[in-house]
Amino acid sequence: MPVRCLSLLHKCVILGLLSGLSTSSLAKPNDLTLNDKDYFSAQGVNYLVFSNWYNGLFSDSKMSGVELIQHGVRTATNGDVRLNSTPEQWDPIPQFIERKVDNKNHTVEAFLHYPEYNFNYSVKAQKFGDSIQISVNLQDKLPKELIGKAGFNMEFLPSVYQQKAFISEQHSGVLGIYPNGPKEQANVEPTILGSGKQLTLAPEDPEHRVSINSDIPINLYDGRSKAQNGWFVVRSLLPAEKTGAVLNWTITANTQDNWLREPVIGHSQVGYHPKQQKVAVIELDENDTAVKQAILLKVSANGDLIKKLSAVPTSWGQYQRYHYAKFDFSHVTEPGVYILQYGDVKTAAFRIASDVYQQAWHPTLDVYFPVQMDHVLVNEAYRVWHGASHLDDALQAPINTEHFDLYAQGPTTDSPYQPGEHVPDLNYGGWYDAGDYDIRTQTQYGAVLNLVQVWEQFAPQRDNTLVDYPARYVDLHVPDGKPDLLQQIEHGALALIGQHRAFGRAINGIIVPDISQYTHLGDGLTMTDNQIYDGTMQTLENDGKHSGKFDDRWAFTSRSSAVNYGSIAALTAAARALKGYNDALSQECAETATKAWLEEQSHAPFTFHHGNTTGGSLPSEQLKAAVELLVSSQDQQYVAAVKQLLPEIKQNFSHYIALAIRAMPYMGNKFKQTIRQLSQEYAKTLQQQNQVNPYGVEITDGGWAGNGTIINQAINHYYLHLAFPDLFSAEQVYSGLNYLYGTHPDSDISFVSNVGTKSKKVAYGMNRADYSFISGGIVPGVLLLKPDFPENKEDWPFLWGENEYVINLGASYIFLVNAVDQLLNTP
Repeated sequence: MPVRCLSLLHKCVILGLLSGLSTSSLAKPNDLTLNDKDYFSAQGVNYLVFSNWYNGLFSDSKMSGVELIQHGVRTATNGDVRLNSTPEQWDPIPQFIERKVDNKNHTVEAFLHYPEYNFNYSVKAQKFGDSIQISVNLQDKLPKELIGKAGFNMEFLPSVYQQKAFISEQHSGVLGIYPNGPKEQANVEPTILGSGKQLTLAPEDPEHRVSINSDIPINLYDGRSKAQNGWFVVRSLLPAEKTGAVLNWTITANTQDNWLREPVIGHSQVGYHPKQQKVAVIELDENDTAVKQAILLKVSANGDLIKKLSAVPTSWGQYQRYHYAKFDFSHVTEPGVYILQYGDVKTAAFRIASDVYQQAWHPTLDVYFPVQMDHVLVNEAYRVWHGASHLDDALQAPINTEHFDLYAQGPTTDSPYQPGEHVPDLNYGGWYDAGDYDIRTQTQYGAVLNLVQVWEQFAPQRDNTLVDYPARYVDLHVPDGKPDLLQQIEHGALALIGQHRAFGRAINGIIVPDISQYTHLGDGLTMTDNQIYDGTMQTLENDGKHSGKFDDRWAFTSRSSAVNYGSIAALTAAARALKGYNDALSQECAETATKAWLEEQSHAPFTFHHGNTTGGSLPSEQLKAAVELLVSSQDQQYVAAVKQLLPEIKQNFSHYIALAIRAMPYMGNKFKQTIRQLSQEYAKTLQQQNQVNPYGVEITDGGWAGNGTIINQAINHYYLHLAFPDLFSAEQVYSGLNYLYGTHPDSDISFVSNVGTKSKKVAYGMNRADYSFISGGIVPGVLLLKPDFPENKEDWPFLWGENEYVINLGASYIFLVNAVDQLLNTP
């Protein structure tokens, strides 16, 4: 709670502290400049000004406006005009018009508008000594409906500033680890923690101290009172009846003299097989010019560190904002426990051993997949992860509906059901899609396809989970005599086949209708009352099976041939895997898939598309279906279908590598020759691509980090190596896994929770409000913020583009680990 300054003497003391902090006690940055990447920079501090923009799909991703990077950590973002004191993800955001950079006058100015209010403005930043000055500029007066609503906000990261002090003219206090006071809502302002024209955050901490001086009052709020993913917000309301520069802030971030970011020794937290290459990638501050030795130390049983190798790392060059060097210790093959050292920095221990990968996929299959299972209770020893949720699935979504999470229903239902009518056969099978609880069909069939490939390629018999469908009960670490992988394939297939039973085809997905349900962070069981909605009942009325509470999930059913083809592919594959395990389901899946293929082939494709919920591209989904049907039947109609899609394969070969190679045994020599030629061309492209960064993988730069691309590319290289070992080295498979395990930018952490010595312990799963993790979950990884900042936060789970688990990524990860282990341990 803030401590109010009740006396004039106290106020004078506070003003004196503020004055001192804003001048002499703040260490001077070295020559703040507007650099050639168009952001303000000095040693230890960067100010980005609209280098990044609000996410086009998911609105406010906490990566836009004016942003502060202090001592190598992005600690503040979203410096922009907003219409709420503590905005949530879906609250209004402006539209971007343009950004102008004036290097001569050291200014960056962004022009924006809120079209619904006909409100235009600009945010201008300019160098002001060792600080930056932010102004909000209006050509016209603030619209009347925005008076008291529009303000300039800047958001500060709670994980950095909690348990730190703040000092303002009228208040001082400590920012707590948990919010207090009312949240912002209609006619209720959130609690003001600090106010005045001067504010200092973390005055006692030279690493994070920031001061803001304003020509109009500023308030400090705690956005966590409104949402667990809220930030601390500093805000000034824009004045009415004024034009020109209506607001001026001066922001001064403290910097420590001659600050250098600590080196990061990128390496595999899991370790290395003796046969594979072992290369640490050392990430260095661009000002770190000291030449140091890298050392490989073997750890003895009594704790002695025995030097096995030392050398000056080989300089690789610049990537993004850092300099990189490589330390190759491949010729060290002796099994044991090791540590890497560079200067004063030491890594955690890792192993060199022939069995390092044999158990690395177990947490994903043993824990992550069962925890994500919908429609069943999931127990683990003394803990219940969640109850048997969504047993009231699902209602037909209303027509002409655009959902906030990228689903949409078109002008008709395209189904036998009326809007709001209960749809049977949807309340079993399937996994929670990601950190939320929806059944996104594209994710479901992607996971099934990858799991079937694991089964057919490696046939792991691991049994560590009890699945009891009659009881809707799952118990972790309790074997039941059945291969866990087949049980997960069965669970995914049940969700897919249920859609075909109800609609005669696949649908786009199932999700809660209301945003208050969607943001739910508790047990999935409590999202709905598990009773089928009956509109004739009162809200609190129920008969044990039906209720008047309108909380059932919606089924989005606008026809998409792409989604249907993807489902056909997964059902076909599941039928093969389940034969001999669940013969009745296997037969139904096979017959349903064949019938659905013939139906789709009988008419022009349905091309309804919205967001990321209506499947991949039509040719890609059709090719998946054709290949799986071909593998199952070797029927000539599917040979013809694959041949028909050959121009698409040629045009986008890197997307279809695994499918093309899996089809080769059934397609004849001419097809194989074509695929070899395409592979040769791809090998040349890959060689160039591997020079882009020091990690030898493709690091994407979109709003969702690239671990999925890296895993899929490594799987492609596995198939290429099997088919054309003269063209592709197995090391091109291993590099993807090394990246995942810690050989990546920003840190050396493993992106697979509970796999590797140091792994993700804070992630965007269903338990993210507890700053926790789910064992075996894989996060998206390092996000590349424009123009040059790699980031993955381990102290803040709520950045979904960096930290959100996704079920299909877990399936492809299981495949990759088994592939690497097979390549390294097969004679």
